[in-house]
Amino acid sequence: MHQRKAGIWPYLLVAPALLVIIAVVLMPVLNAILMSFQSYDLRRPSAIGYIGLDNYAAVIRDTLFWESLWRTVLWVVFGVGFQFVFGFCLALLLNKSFYGRGVVRSISLIPWVTPGVLIGLMWRWIFDGNFGVFNDLLIKMNIINQPIPFLARQDTVFPAVVVAIIWQGIPFFALMLLAGLQGVPNELYEAADIDGANVFQKFFRITVPSLKNTIYVTTLLRIIWVANSVDVIFNMTGGGPAYASQTLSVYVFNKANALNLGYSSTMSILLTLLLLVVAVPYLKSMFKNQES
Repeated sequence: MHQRKAGIWPYLLVAPALLVIIAVVLMPVLNAILMSFQSYDLRRPSAIGYIGLDNYAAVIRDTLFWESLWRTVLWVVFGVGFQFVFGFCLALLLNKSFYGRGVVRSISLIPWVTPGVLIGLMWRWIFDGNFGVFNDLLIKMNIINQPIPFLARQDTVFPAVVVAIIWQGIPFFALMLLAGLQGVPNELYEAADIDGANVFQKFFRITVPSLKNTIYVTTLLRIIWVANSVDVIFNMTGGGPAYASQTLSVYVFNKANALNLGYSSTMSILLTLLLLVVAVPYLKSMFKNQES
């Protein structure tokens, strides 16, 4: 009897968290899958019903879906790529000993802890064509003669929102990589100094290999978060002008906001599958490297 109770006890401890996951994650996912097979437009409640794969066929024929998907790829590649590069540089800097390092570390976290809504509004003001700080700086530096409406032009709006997401994500990489850097034994660098290794050799042969697993995990997490990001773009541009800054997640949100829940659910399921296609090989490669 005692053994039976001991065997049940761990499951009882896990049960509350499991119930929360089922209620918050599993049930909405199952509901989204179900709606993707329905004509679920709340503007026409009488037309709600099962339509099979019609939504998926409509998405495949939707040129705006493919444009948004390609823009999502660019959004992730440039956004996460520059976040990683600048975050790594910041982590290396914060790993050094200097006066006021604690204050600098605290300040560097501000972009990460700031809500995405505020980030979008802040960068919307920075890039404003009439009162924006960025235009003011460019004019004072004699780079431009008149203000540029960065968020109102199709050729400048997407780089502008990419800059905003890069600024937001740099502290995440810096914090994670800094934690990894502090776990690298100093003896490795001391031995490298004795062998006459230069800065680049120590970086690529000691620092990067020691942070390999951290880089894998943080990059994957950030790819997923950035691909699903809506708040920054929506509060800066809403996906415009003329869909020039609309990623797939923003397209899903706009369709859901227009009460076409069946179509938006279909696109969200496809986005999830695409992220799985990226994540599964990535995780396999990570575990393979860990075993080797």
